[in-house]
Amino acid sequence: MTNYRDPRETTELFAHSGIYKSKLPIHKFCIIAILGGAFIALGGLLSVMVAGGIPGIGAENPGIVKFLAGALFPVGLIMVSVTGADLFTSDCTAFTIPLLQKKIKTGGYVKLLILSFVFNFVGAQFIAYLLSANLGFFDINPWQDYLHHYAEAKVNQDFLKVFVKGIGANWLVCLGMFMGYASKDMVGKFVGIWIPVMIFVTLGYEHSIANMFFIPAAIYSGADILWSDFLIQNLLPATLGNLAGGAIFVGCVYWYLHLKE
Repeated sequence: MTNYRDPRETTELFAHSGIYKSKLPIHKFCIIAILGGAFIALGGLLSVMVAGGIPGIGAENPGIVKFLAGALFPVGLIMVSVTGADLFTSDCTAFTIPLLQKKIKTGGYVKLLILSFVFNFVGAQFIAYLLSANLGFFDINPWQDYLHHYAEAKVNQDFLKVFVKGIGANWLVCLGMFMGYASKDMVGKFVGIWIPVMIFVTLGYEHSIANMFFIPAAIYSGADILWSDFLIQNLLPATLGNLAGGAIFVGCVYWYLHLKE
């Protein structure tokens, strides 16, 4: 017996996860969405505390710092997957496949994505403010400089560039979830999720839920960033790109390849 599922089985399991969540009571769905946002934020916090704490290495070898951030961030998505929390970005695939199968209605699809996004934001703010900025994690250097520069770079990009980076981010995130579902054991799940997520973070693509942590945490700790700049210059295009990346590049593609009759 193999310890992994073939692509068709994996696609069916990914779709089943969306169907399962669509049948949850709203209050339970909102709770797992809060947890999903919090877990992604914890992965972001870990990456900032380690990658931001080695400015000397970063000055000489910036690629190493990018890789360290990328290597550590995936723990958040691993926690989401293993504990059954909910994440808007993976929902872009998980709800799209059953929508195409006509097992979820369009109204329910839109409602669930909105609820997931909103309550992911709540969970991310819990970590960004209460368990990060409120504790003074970003009041001292080198962590303050690292986070503030990181967040400022994210809000000072062209709308289209952030949109395209959002496609890349969620293509990889949803591939990570897909590869996680393909494994039948914990180690395989960890590795399957880790590889694509490490790639997207190292390359600097834009993940809307991760940015719900990084940029607000910088704002809470005194960065010269307006909430309007965060919402319009980064979160909006990143979210649209994430939706396209997850729904089209993974959801539609794997439904067509493996489930379309």
